[in-house]
Amino acid sequence: MSKQAGDGRRETGRRRRGRLDDARPLRPRTSARSRGVRVVYVACEGESTEPDYLQYLNEQFGEGGDHDRPPFRIQPVYRKNGMSPLRVVEAVREIAGEDEAWALFDRDQWDEIPAAIRVAAEARIEIAMSHPSFDLWLLLHFQPFGGAQSGSSKLVVEKLRRAAGTDAFKDYDKRDDKRDDKSVRHARRDALKGRETKAVANARRLVASCPHGLCTPVNAMTEPIGRDSPAQSPWQWSARSGHHEDCPVLGRDPSTDVWRLLTSLGIRTDGG
Repeated sequence: MSKQAGDGRRETGRRRRGRLDDARPLRPRTSARSRGVRVVYVACEGESTEPDYLQYLNEQFGEGGDHDRPPFRIQPVYRKNGMSPLRVVEAVREIAGEDEAWALFDRDQWDEIPAAIRVAAEARIEIAMSHPSFDLWLLLHFQPFGGAQSGSSKLVVEKLRRAAGTDAFKDYDKRDDKRDDKSVRHARRDALKGRETKAVANARRLVASCPHGLCTPVNAMTEPIGRDSPAQSPWQWSARSGHHEDCPVLGRDPSTDVWRLLTSLGIRTDGG
């Protein structure tokens, strides 16, 4: 990036510091720690698609076991009607305390993203931005994608509905549908299964093909970093995505950093 730079309610009903009004549920933390489970708080801009996908990761991969990958549990942090990118970062900072934390948000038409990254860098909250939207990450499970979208998800969604193997997504985000058509459940989860390797590879290619010219996924950082680690500048923190420090974050079009979350969790994406 250039040098500009949860919401949660426990099932027990007990409030914890930083919980926001109109929050969404989080499972208790103590039982996970006692079993040695890695707990990762992930705040989301959206209230449906991203939390559904995170729960899919919990159910599909959270138990660990393959290739000595330790178990994990993602704690989704989200709010009815969604949150802005800056609020996403603030929410996970409040909820997670000193625990591992990630912020998922979209480029869309937001202008506050540099400010959100600045706060995330100060708090050592990992960033997973999708440009133009999280829908791009879903599409990359089925096919590559390229071409600047200028914050619009229209073409991405159209391709997701029509891509080979995506029958479950044919009604995705159709506003005249009465059900929650941006959910990632049931048949849509089944359609994603086993395609993680393809999605990660396609996302990494987008980093490599960034118009900036000096971006490469080889430089991406995926190892967990402590919340008490030395502070980094916003552009250094943003470069953990593999994009160059001088690559303007709002110009990474198209791109998605969600692949880093999977890699960080130890989900094998190399076909092994």
